[in-house]
Amino acid sequence: MAKRAKTAFDPKVFLATVNHGRKISRYRKGAVVFQQAAPADAVFYLRKGRIKLVVASSDGREAVIALLGPGEFFGEGCLIGQPRRLATAKAVVDSDVMRVAKAEMLRVLHAEPAFGELFTAYLLTRNSRVEADLVDQLFNSSEKRLARTLLLLANFGKADGPQPIPTKISQETLAEIIGSTRSRVNVFMNKFRKLGLIDYNGHVWVTSSLLSVILHD
Repeated sequence: MAKRAKTAFDPKVFLATVNHGRKISRYRKGAVVFQQAAPADAVFYLRKGRIKLVVASSDGREAVIALLGPGEFFGEGCLIGQPRRLATAKAVVDSDVMRVAKAEMLRVLHAEPAFGELFTAYLLTRNSRVEADLVDQLFNSSEKRLARTLLLLANFGKADGPQPIPTKISQETLAEIIGSTRSRVNVFMNKFRKLGLIDYNGHVWVTSSLLSVILHD
């Protein structure tokens, strides 16, 4: 009897199925997915919601180093031998997160080229964004940094953007991301609204004209 043909591997199915070291959990707003300095033993995939990565200094100061949306991985440092988490991952809004054990992640990366291509593409995109974030912090004003953050949150430049930004992403969080204060963020948000660059209607709506703030010298 002829053997049944092997079913083609689908990365989307893999990341939606609970099995073999994979677990999906719901995290309420403010809940911690993993803590800085905790053992790094798994990779996480954000299925729904938003997660922020926060680094804390020894004197208690905190900085948001990344704000992640659906379809993004985090905690991947364990794959290169990172023994401890370098940041804390917190839910900004109610979020659904898949945890993939390190051993299972390594297995599928080696066994399934389709998944390896997806993960590699993600890492390259993430690296490019980290470089852009660094340039933004070094050379742009806080007003420009806020404008860029709002455009990124609205998926500006992507096929499915721009989209409304959930109002649950507070001005405090925006201030942490751009390295400023809530009062300054409030001033800039009011300015952008008066200029018609953003709007509030249950959600924050961003127009493409906000790009002019970044391009203006």
